[in-house]
Amino acid sequence: MKKGFLIASILMFSLATYAQHEVGTLTVQPKVGLNVATLIDADDVNSRLGLVLGAEFEYQITRLFSLSAGLLYSMQGEKEDDYSAGTKYNATVKLDYINMPILANIYVTKGLAVKLGIQPGFNVSSKAKISQGSTSVSMSLSDFGFDVNSFDFSIPIGLSYEYNNFVIDGRYNIGVTKVIDGYDSKNGVFQFTVGYKFKL
Repeated sequence: MKKGFLIASILMFSLATYAQHEVGTLTVQPKVGLNVATLIDADDVNSRLGLVLGAEFEYQITRLFSLSAGLLYSMQGEKEDDYSAGTKYNATVKLDYINMPILANIYVTKGLAVKLGIQPGFNVSSKAKISQGSTSVSMSLSDFGFDVNSFDFSIPIGLSYEYNNFVIDGRYNIGVTKVIDGYDSKNGVFQFTVGYKFKL
């Protein structure tokens, strides 16, 4: 019986110490990282590597659960190769957003959280760079006849691990809304960041 009580006590203690911060704590986390972005449902496209940076606030509701909200500048889009009149050309579609991830964080062990939420975003830049040999030109997508939607909506899912206030975060943002009017393509972004939490 004593052994069973000891095991139960250890389990209760471990459950009570999952989160890195105390209940009621509000933190801010400046963060920077890398996007591996593409357009889902678009044909023959490759990933575009881009920068992501910003900050997220997190409020610890219980030892196991917190809510976070952020503001991130996110460089997204895609790359593709094609041929015109027998000559190969490269195109980079540059779609940059201000994203606002709102996440539920469930701490499965100390410092390790599973994340799921919603992410509204707003397009702030939409350009295409076309390169053919040593020649390249950069223009707005509207100049090519594409109407980029100003609003974007994604579902982020991921994991984060915190140690000594440093946070490594990996998530995938699943696009829900169409990027360009008249096309089915949506944003799909693998996002990897590192940040540091400050208690407010």
